[in-house]
Amino acid sequence: MKKQLSKEFIIELSKLKKEPEWMLEFRLKSYEKFLELENPHFGPLIDFSFEEILYYKNENEKNKENWDDVDKHVKDTFCNLGVIAAEEKYLDGVSNQYESEVVYHKQKTDKEIIFLSTDEALQRYPDLFKEYFNTLVKYDENKYTALNGAVWSGGTFIYIPKNTKLDRPLQSYFRIDTANLGQFERTIIIVDENAQLEYIEGCTARSYSKNSLHAGVVEIFVKKNATMRYSTIQNWSTDVYNLVTKRAIVFDYGKMEWIDGNIGSKVTMKYPSCILKGDYATGNSISVAYAKDGQALDAGAKMIHIGKYTKSNILSKSIAENGGIANYRGKVKICKSAINAQAEVKCDTILVDEKSKSDTYPTNIVENNSSRISHEAAISKVDQEKLFYLMSKGLSEQRAKELLIMGFIADFKKELPMEYAVELNRLIKE
Repeated sequence: MKKQLSKEFIIELSKLKKEPEWMLEFRLKSYEKFLELENPHFGPLIDFSFEEILYYKNENEKNKENWDDVDKHVKDTFCNLGVIAAEEKYLDGVSNQYESEVVYHKQKTDKEIIFLSTDEALQRYPDLFKEYFNTLVKYDENKYTALNGAVWSGGTFIYIPKNTKLDRPLQSYFRIDTANLGQFERTIIIVDENAQLEYIEGCTARSYSKNSLHAGVVEIFVKKNATMRYSTIQNWSTDVYNLVTKRAIVFDYGKMEWIDGNIGSKVTMKYPSCILKGDYATGNSISVAYAKDGQALDAGAKMIHIGKYTKSNILSKSIAENGGIANYRGKVKICKSAINAQAEVKCDTILVDEKSKSDTYPTNIVENNSSRISHEAAISKVDQEKLFYLMSKGLSEQRAKELLIMGFIADFKKELPMEYAVELNRLIKE
């Protein structure tokens, strides 16, 4: 395939995937919008060349359901990450994407759910797919939603039927192993009435001297009285621009939870969102961002209240060390229709040294007199008295700082599945 992004490349990509005509038209329309739009005028500096990005790469492998059939190199990559071991013990299903395509997919539950790669869902459930695709995150919202619309590949499609609750989570894992690769997965999750789902996402990449790009799009639909939890730990290498759009819409009495960890990447711009459309809908976001040398993590959450008696809570934990930049950027809007709505925002940051930086950029809007928003933000340095006390007990300065940081993010860790909490501990120690 041609490597440069162009109309011809997009036509060839759609043909390779054997897509219907309407999807090709959508891709080309998205590409035209991508050419028109500029980079965001806020947040960290985005400095890479679109001409240098590789927009699609696969291993000439079909999606496997038997782990033994997966290519040895790909299999060794995921085994070294510990992904499959976790799947066997803790999950009802797993989907692993390597480069631009899902290479392994396994569903362990016998419940009547749909859990497929997004490409496969388009082929097998075209009507259901088209009903939800591009309805919550529009292709023309920003330059990177347009780019995703033009070249999307892979991702996860999940449908949980009414009154269905899974005993264990479903998991997807995304891996970039090629220099300059762009990964543009598209994830769609529908949790129908009275259903419940916990979904876990992991992301890693090999380090190179050249920049890579991750620009995924996630659309989640939480129907009446349904519950959805989406947990992410991204540990992209420090040459990856992580520019994603994640959004959920929540109907009457529904509940959406974002558990969002940002450890890696060169630049991250990510603001998981909830549109609380239904009455008594709830949206929660708890996140942690840990920025070190050469990293700029601009993360947060958005809560849009439309229904009556809706509630939202945002808890953001940020750590900046060795010159890293960890910013909170968020928005809470309580619309005129959202009478008696309640929203809470709390942002806490620790600066480990004098070189590091953190700022808070909140936007809070209330359009009626019966609702309330509370916002609290605090930036502090490592507590020297606590540090001295721990070192007086025989701990090194590095180990003492590590313990203080672990305590600082305890609220976040307790929300993670055990194996991901263990992985988070390892990443922070490194």
